[in-house]
Amino acid sequence: MTGRISRRLLLAGLAAGAVVAARAQDHGDHSPSPTARPARDPLAAQFGGPFSLTDHSGKRVSEADFRGRFMLIYFGFTRCADTCPIDLPIIAQALDALGPQAAKVAPLFISVDPVNDTPTVMATYVANFHPRLIGLSGTEAEIAAAAKAYKVHRRKLTQAHHGHGEYTIDHGSLTYLMGPDGRFLTLLPHNSGAERMAGVLRKYIS
Repeated sequence: MTGRISRRLLLAGLAAGAVVAARAQDHGDHSPSPTARPARDPLAAQFGGPFSLTDHSGKRVSEADFRGRFMLIYFGFTRCADTCPIDLPIIAQALDALGPQAAKVAPLFISVDPVNDTPTVMATYVANFHPRLIGLSGTEAEIAAAAKAYKVHRRKLTQAHHGHGEYTIDHGSLTYLMGPDGRFLTLLPHNSGAERMAGVLRKYIS
């Protein structure tokens, strides 16, 4: 038990540190020149990695399929009642705010609920937010591997009062920005706001 708690605290600390770094970049704490590209996050090696999943059209994809574009990655699930309905519209609005530059971004919604979130379910769900949003799911092992690579916690919580077999999932709510080379760039915390997210994306894209 102590080992699991220590690991959870370590991952939480890494994520918190990356969020602090992201906020520092966003607010210009390091006073970069107007033409300077944002510095790579010092925790870049801690987040990201290969994945093999199925998109909402039923096509098998990996991180290599998005090379050349910035990946904007969010983990959640279609029956989420709190964080996802807040953060996915923010992603959609940020993409719209980018205009033509949005073509350089691949917005990915990775499910943490492989049992329920089939490609058909994902297709209907992501269409509610943005036509360019890509829903990704897979087997339990595939989702677990992706979550591990991005240090995303997820915990299945049963809901006995809602009937047999009902559950929800407690999950991380950070948005990850990965570069065209697939390497981690920065994090955006829950409910960052569309204007702020669009501003961060512009800094890296331009």
